[in-house]
Amino acid sequence: MGKKDYPKEYTDTVLDEYVIARFRSKGENFEILIKPDAVESFRGGRDIDFMENMPVDKIFSDAKKGKEVSTDMLEEVFGTDDVEVIAEEILQRGDVQITTEQRRKRQEQKRKEIINRIVRNSMNPQTGTPHPPTRIENAMSEAKIHIDPFKPVSVQMDEVVDSIRSLIPLSFNKLELRVKVRGDLYGKIYGELKSLGSIVKEDWLNDGSWLGVVKIPAGVKDEFFERINQLTKGQVEIEIKED
Repeated sequence: MGKKDYPKEYTDTVLDEYVIARFRSKGENFEILIKPDAVESFRGGRDIDFMENMPVDKIFSDAKKGKEVSTDMLEEVFGTDDVEVIAEEILQRGDVQITTEQRRKRQEQKRKEIINRIVRNSMNPQTGTPHPPTRIENAMSEAKIHIDPFKPVSVQMDEVVDSIRSLIPLSFNKLELRVKVRGDLYGKIYGELKSLGSIVKEDWLNDGSWLGVVKIPAGVKDEFFERINQLTKGQVEIEIKED
């Protein structure tokens, strides 16, 4: 569908992918269709390209019916008929309409991501192992956590952690691991070292081996050992660096 077209037969499809942002003034609704991720970015203080995130460059009085606002009314309320300028003002001053199904999907997606981040970045300080995802999920249910469909996951994760700390022990300490591998195997594990943690120190030894110190979230320790051993077929030395 082109930017200038809004065929009514595509209405249901469009409304599945986009949400309606609405601002009301002088008895008139001013609505835009926009991607939900763009709403989240905008509300998080990030710049967005409105035209890239709207299926049509139009301002509606009823987006579901494809009914547009007249240019005269846009000029009267906003002082311009520039769609991008008006769209930004609608997001700033209006509210976002979201269907029950859209809300459910976004909340479920964010809930899973929050749980995954907590599992990967924390551990149970009593056992030194990560909490299973089900334990985090149960604690969130017990704490009656509400997931905001538009609030960034990073912000909500901090709120979730504060709420469940009294229910389960959580430690977000990071581990430092010494990793030694033959020089010809270094290239095979480099990408995994960077994706699972960060290399804080590295040296090439006289025998051609690579020796590094890698800092990782406590929750990925088992995954780290498994992946690096798999990639090197066990030809690697990994030990936890003691303070």
